[in-house]
Amino acid sequence: MTDAEDRKPQSDEARMGFAPPAGIEVGDSESETTSEFALPKGLDVLQPPVVEPEGSAFSTPSGYTVEDAPTAFTPATGIPRISLTKDLPWQDRMRTMLRMPVAERPAPERMPKAEEEGPAVPRVLDLTLRIGELLLAGGEGAEDVEAAMFAVCRSYGLDRCEPNVTFTLLAISYQPSLVDDPVTASRTVRRRGTDYTRLAAVFRLVDDLSDPESHISLEEAYGRLAEIRRNRHPYPTWVLTSASGLLAGAASVLVGGDVVVFFAAMFGAMLGDRLAWLCAGRGLPEFYQFTVAAMPPAAIGVALTLTHVDVKASAVITGGLFALLPGRALVAGVQDGLTGFYITASARLLEVMYFFVGIVVGVLVVLYFGVNLGAKLDPDAALNISPRPYWQIAASMLLSLTFAVLLQQERSTVLAVTLNGGVAWVVYGAMHYAGEFSPVASTAVAAGLVGLFGQLMARYRFASALPYTTAAIGPLLPGSATYFGLLSIAQNNVDKGLVSLATAASLAMAIAIGVNLGSEISRLFLRIGSPEKRRSAKRTRGF
Repeated sequence: MTDAEDRKPQSDEARMGFAPPAGIEVGDSESETTSEFALPKGLDVLQPPVVEPEGSAFSTPSGYTVEDAPTAFTPATGIPRISLTKDLPWQDRMRTMLRMPVAERPAPERMPKAEEEGPAVPRVLDLTLRIGELLLAGGEGAEDVEAAMFAVCRSYGLDRCEPNVTFTLLAISYQPSLVDDPVTASRTVRRRGTDYTRLAAVFRLVDDLSDPESHISLEEAYGRLAEIRRNRHPYPTWVLTSASGLLAGAASVLVGGDVVVFFAAMFGAMLGDRLAWLCAGRGLPEFYQFTVAAMPPAAIGVALTLTHVDVKASAVITGGLFALLPGRALVAGVQDGLTGFYITASARLLEVMYFFVGIVVGVLVVLYFGVNLGAKLDPDAALNISPRPYWQIAASMLLSLTFAVLLQQERSTVLAVTLNGGVAWVVYGAMHYAGEFSPVASTAVAAGLVGLFGQLMARYRFASALPYTTAAIGPLLPGSATYFGLLSIAQNNVDKGLVSLATAASLAMAIAIGVNLGSEISRLFLRIGSPEKRRSAKRTRGF
């Protein structure tokens, strides 16, 4: 190539856009291809430490700690500010948290525990499941069981947890952060028993764990839980059998019985209770236990009619039914349905239906043989119940007292629930007998007051509301409507019997809904923490 050709400018196609201009000397190091983002010479930058490859997509990055991690997600509306004061029951505080998405829950304040490094997550979840098992087996509603489980986890710093409660299964899942593997544990509830003393002790344990000033270690919590499980029932067997008889006698007075009817119903209920205990000892299911327990009161009523004793046989049979009607399970089932736990509610109501069918079978068998033997049982006697205010108020209070003993309540709560049952019957009698309101409306209002007073007492003592409400609804149970419906069916008057049984079902639903409504009214007008609770309560609506 000649010098003239060297001086001739090259075309754009022959020269690269990044080629150095003519006359510029370029060192050998610049001849290599470099990035336009390369750092200039003389600028020193600290290089990050070498990070080992992660084992999985969910493994924790090096140097990452949950305590110092920022909020994983910030909602578009911002993180809501919640005021959860210490003087509120832990049920309200935990319901407020549970009704919020996990990402929107405020993190708990870190507090020193007995263990410096904190307890192991599986052990905390195991303690949580054991506490939830005792509450669910004792008849507590699914919403309160979830709130208790969340309170236990949160007291040990596990805020990103999700409890799940069904009729026989408890499960809880905890995920420390969005990049950690979740830990899930579950427990099956196979045995159920009514012991409100144990239920109250579990509530006190959860309340102490939720208190930031208590600092209960995991070992101490396990020790208290084991002590609760080992505690014997507060009332011996003979007291329970006597309470069952007194309950039936008091119920017979409510529907017009006299002294002879009182003792006849009492004897029949005690005999049925002993037979049910015998069946339970043989391992028979509860369906057959209810069937056997319903037979002696009905048989005694039929026997008094066949011997032409001038007594009100219908009151004897009705009193025996009062001691068997599953009011506790009915209230819990309806409460679960109204609070959005439909699977648990369906299972509880199905259990109530099986118990009720067992009672129906036992009474119907006895009534069928009694009618064929010539017993003159009058279904129209239900319309001839004369009001006796003083006797009925006393009987209603005795009924609530004995019902509380059967539920194994603490002695300190028996007086309150006895007065609550008396007030319920006064309201019912004033509306139905004096005001001539329908029995369904009167029952609903009386049950609403029971729920309201029970919730207020529970808030005053920071305890469960069940011991203050379940026994108090005893005088309102539809024992009379159930008996006369079965009697009509036994006399081949099926249409009339179904109408009476439908009335009994309506009364039962009025009791359950009234109790739940009274509880919700107390929460509506009392201070419950923050407006977020009511907004998040819309989660069960269909839109």
